[in-house]
Amino acid sequence: MADGDMTSGIGAPVRRREDLRLLTGQGRYGDDLTLPDQAYAVMVRSPHAHAEIVTIDAGEACAMPGVLAMLTGRDMMEDGLRPIPHAIWSGHPAELPLPNTDGSIASGPPHFCMATSIARHVGDIVAVVVAATVAAARDAAERVAISYRPLPSVSHALQAVAANAPLAWNEGKSNICIDSYLGDATATDAAIARASHVVHFETWVQRVAGVPMEPRAAIGEYHAATGKYTLHAGAGGAVRPRNDLAAVLGVPESDVRMVMHDVGGNFGTRGAFNPEFALVVWAARRIGRPVKWTGDRSEAFLGDYQARDLAVTAQLALDAVGNFLALRCDNLVNLGAYPVGFSPLQKGAAIVSSTYHVPFVYVRARGAFTNTAPTRPYRSAGRPEVMYVIERLIDLAARQSGIDRIELRRRNLVPESAMPYRNPLGMVYDSGAYHQVMETALRLGDWTGFPARRAEAAARGKRRGIGVANYVDTATGVPRERAEMTIKPEGVVEVVVGTGSQGQGHETTFAQLINEWLGVPLDSVRLVTGDTDRVIWGGGAHSGRALRLGSIVIHGASFEIIEKATRIASHVLEADPSDIVFADARFTVAGTDRSIGLFEVAAAALTRNDLPEELSGKLDAISDKTIPEASFPYGSHVCEVEVDPETGVVEIVNYTAVDDVGRAVNPMIVHGQVHGGIAQGVGQALWEQIVYDRTTGQMLTGSFMDYAMPRASGLPSYATELSEVPSPTHPLGIRPAGEGGTTPALGVVVNAIVDALSDYGVTHIEMPATSERIWRAIHAASNEGT
Repeated sequence: MADGDMTSGIGAPVRRREDLRLLTGQGRYGDDLTLPDQAYAVMVRSPHAHAEIVTIDAGEACAMPGVLAMLTGRDMMEDGLRPIPHAIWSGHPAELPLPNTDGSIASGPPHFCMATSIARHVGDIVAVVVAATVAAARDAAERVAISYRPLPSVSHALQAVAANAPLAWNEGKSNICIDSYLGDATATDAAIARASHVVHFETWVQRVAGVPMEPRAAIGEYHAATGKYTLHAGAGGAVRPRNDLAAVLGVPESDVRMVMHDVGGNFGTRGAFNPEFALVVWAARRIGRPVKWTGDRSEAFLGDYQARDLAVTAQLALDAVGNFLALRCDNLVNLGAYPVGFSPLQKGAAIVSSTYHVPFVYVRARGAFTNTAPTRPYRSAGRPEVMYVIERLIDLAARQSGIDRIELRRRNLVPESAMPYRNPLGMVYDSGAYHQVMETALRLGDWTGFPARRAEAAARGKRRGIGVANYVDTATGVPRERAEMTIKPEGVVEVVVGTGSQGQGHETTFAQLINEWLGVPLDSVRLVTGDTDRVIWGGGAHSGRALRLGSIVIHGASFEIIEKATRIASHVLEADPSDIVFADARFTVAGTDRSIGLFEVAAAALTRNDLPEELSGKLDAISDKTIPEASFPYGSHVCEVEVDPETGVVEIVNYTAVDDVGRAVNPMIVHGQVHGGIAQGVGQALWEQIVYDRTTGQMLTGSFMDYAMPRASGLPSYATELSEVPSPTHPLGIRPAGEGGTTPALGVVVNAIVDALSDYGVTHIEMPATSERIWRAIHAASNEGT
């Protein structure tokens, strides 16, 4: 059997098929869809972080021209809408909910789609206005008169767990939602007690916004004749939002259809069910017309799920020669007003030791409610935060012990001979050549030539620094995936699969897989995704699962097609199936020139009446698999920066990344994903931060005037290289590639900046490492030294 056209199959840097369509305006994003007779919804949002809703007077608003409905939380409750389920467990064993110390499972208050009596954060939806035009709906929304009674609020997790802190939820006894312990406390304490060096580190990994290129939008339909509901919206996948919507409406899943078109970015913050999804569908049922909502950017800052926001206190213990002995962490995540997801806390806690052998680890993992927008998984959920912590700890340990920071890493990286490796908290890494990727990154980043570059920068009055950070990621996610493949006589391979794209290039990479196994041209492959009328099951795109699991089921369906088509071809060619050879989309009788193409076989299956019943009809196959094994991408990044001590301005002058993806289906797309991931990590390290006023809970970064995004001018040309050590837990050796760029970026950038400032005695810079923060650190250190 041939491997297909190697110019287009696995490993080929094929240009993305979808780009021409998307770049020439032929895509269909959320706001592009318009339905006949549709109305428009505008969300009325709370201006308070925490307030009792005393009265809502909609009289003036409802009297305005074009207004069709004004809906409140009371209407929602009277109509029987239920809370959003927000499944806190994806179904993967590595994401089992952390138990509290008393044995209970973390839980929280219900998240209804609208506030009923109390608004819990600025931006919480308190009413919906529906009108014939967007302008009419906006005008009417401004006339809704709401009387609030402000309540005490809390916006930061450390503030929330302090004694006598205001309660984010008055119904609770405290703001702590989850309080769990992992690891061996006694052994960890003993190891720290006998250590020669104990490094202490306290930090806060600040909150960020996902800021996808496309703001969210949704259209809801209700079909009165059938009692069926349809939601058109962009999300992380189609099946879970369909199921969640059915749960909110209290109807069978069979009565709900979810349709996803093109999605302009996700990164996780739009991966969960959003309140607006249910509200537009419910409003459509109420008024008997389709209802559309499109959020603007300011609304996205207030109403989208946010990310990160982890406070950490940690200690790393070492012996006299630099061997790691123990790691102790207290991780406290800010969950926001509603419990949308715990996996950043869970996954981060389980992998705090990273790629290093640390004999004993003990982690306290807590989550606290606050009066802020909810947080949820965001690109490499939880891992960039803990990788940042351990990489900062190692650099601090090098400074304290006098042992070279590279030597510390070499001494403690898990060796390849130890694979599969069970980390101290029970997570089993499938494989990894950690030393190899770090040495490659150091070589590509010219670590040994850095002293000369530092001296040259100093001669120009600049301070140059270099940093390194290693990482391992945890790819899990919903473990079940399904592919339905049909070979059509007109020359089309149709594949129905549940892993919808939000920019990852599935139309290209999935077609490359099929080209590899069936030998058909890329242009013949048609993906069907994002429509639950066609997609029976699919876990969507999250936690690096799309290609990792999609490739397995597509592989299974492809070979089932070949087996079935071989038997059909044997009838057509009047030969024994064992004599049929398949290559380049053709079935040939060995040793002859008699052959038939794959699409001709599909036509024969539909038209011939002399085939066995099981071979007649459509040439199709279904592969539905549950793959519980996790995957562990890993890599090493080197960053070099230059700081102007007069202004504190930092410039990234070099950035080198080596990431192991097991096997790259399309190296060009993988490099692009690494580039994008680095930009997101660097963005958090240097610029991005959601800021809430600690007293009022008001968001102070509600637009791009205040929320600084990474720009091309602030980023260098990256040097990226792929390592391809096949994963033993994947039949094709594939590891995910979409999150590795982000995971080490926080740590490597800050390590480089601190190295640049080492002459001033600066030992740490909090993120975002703005020019002001750097300038203040320089002057504070200089004043201490005088």
